[in-house]
Amino acid sequence: MDITQQQSVTELGNPRKPEGDCGKEMLSRMNESHAGVTAWGLSFLDLHADHMVLDIGCGGGAALARMAETVTSGHLTGADYSPVSVRTAKETNAAAIAEGRMEIVEASVSALPFPDDSFDRIITVESFYFWPSPESDLAEVRRVLKPGGIFLLIADIYENDSLPESDRENIRKYQLFNPTPEEFRRLFEAAGFSDITIHFSENGKPWICIEAGT
Repeated sequence: MDITQQQSVTELGNPRKPEGDCGKEMLSRMNESHAGVTAWGLSFLDLHADHMVLDIGCGGGAALARMAETVTSGHLTGADYSPVSVRTAKETNAAAIAEGRMEIVEASVSALPFPDDSFDRIITVESFYFWPSPESDLAEVRRVLKPGGIFLLIADIYENDSLPESDRENIRKYQLFNPTPEEFRRLFEAAGFSDITIHFSENGKPWICIEAGT
């Protein structure tokens, strides 16, 4: 598939809320294309075998599959508000779901269907751009994170002077919310997070990972 065809699939598939056959194709491609930034971001996560873990905006389910290799006696939950994403993530993780180690639910970050203090670890990969109310949504994440828990936000771009025009064009086209590192910190602090650490990639890519605790 050439670049033009990929762009067409992305536009029809709707990155904000994947839908239809193009959405499913886009998610499968993202499972591969996001593998590098996901592995890099998860390298900062202290993940234990017995942890309760939530992946918000789980997309095609690749990050869940990666974490399931470590979380063997705990439980993983994926949440996404796209029915296509939920179905795709379930297919990607059919074995872990059948074993009772994982579930995928259709839900919005703005109203997570979980009790307070439910999870030891929460992640989101390449989804924060689309969150409808960033500060209040982060507070909702904080609500379901256990005391002493860690939340990890992973993204492959952030606002900075060296961002290429191709990325800026996509930001405009898809109306992405793309904060600076300083804005990220302020948002996390306002939502009630503490011990905030911002990681930057050292491989020349504009990747960012926000690590925050309770």
